[in-house]
Amino acid sequence: MSGHSKWSTIKRKKGALDAKRGKLFARHIRAIESAARTGGADPEANPTLATAIQNAKDDSMPKDNIERALRRAAGKEGGGVEYEHASFEGYAAGGVALLIECLTDNRNRASNDVKGAFNKHGGNLAEPGAVSYLFNRTGQVLVPTEGVEEDDILMAGLEAGEAGITEVLTEGDQYTVLCDPKDTVPVRRALEDAGVPVNSSDVTMRPTVTVPITEESDAKRVLKLVDTLEDLDDVQNVYANFDIPDRVLETVV
Repeated sequence: MSGHSKWSTIKRKKGALDAKRGKLFARHIRAIESAARTGGADPEANPTLATAIQNAKDDSMPKDNIERALRRAAGKEGGGVEYEHASFEGYAAGGVALLIECLTDNRNRASNDVKGAFNKHGGNLAEPGAVSYLFNRTGQVLVPTEGVEEDDILMAGLEAGEAGITEVLTEGDQYTVLCDPKDTVPVRRALEDAGVPVNSSDVTMRPTVTVPITEESDAKRVLKLVDTLEDLDDVQNVYANFDIPDRVLETVV
């Protein structure tokens, strides 16, 4: 299991993300508004929007918040903001690669905030392209292992037709079902239609190689930088290729 995925799972289990629910909802609202403005407000015709809405639902965001974001994107309600995409690349302690995706209405502010986080926690920003080649964009659907066999997932994937599953990984107490990014929504739908429970689904950046971090001091610096970046208002996603042993992860939460 990729280190960043394990870290997110541990924090979620320990309730560390609940205290940040307001920021989490704000992040979802930005994603929904941006996707709707770019590709239209119909999730059936806009897979990016469909994924953004599903992500919000997976994090228990109220339906009213989702509908309000869609109305703002369509110009039916005031308060909408035009966001632009911005990405940053860099390195954390131990040579860990970081890829940061932002949605912002002020690129200079986003750049300064990201740079400040790196400077504060012993990281270094890098030129565009320096680390992005270490990640592949892929769709993923997370399924609990309890009560579910891998064959159940593969059979459901066959029902998805052209939207096929490319790989099923057992990672901790869940399966990570990988697919082409554009197939994320139909693969999830096929699994749910087959009665397979789904924890969440998303389009993500998975590392092609990982960097082992075994020293607790380095682990703390890496995770502190990741958490600081994820707390920034303009940051939507932080991807990292660290591989920290469970025993170390558990001690630094």
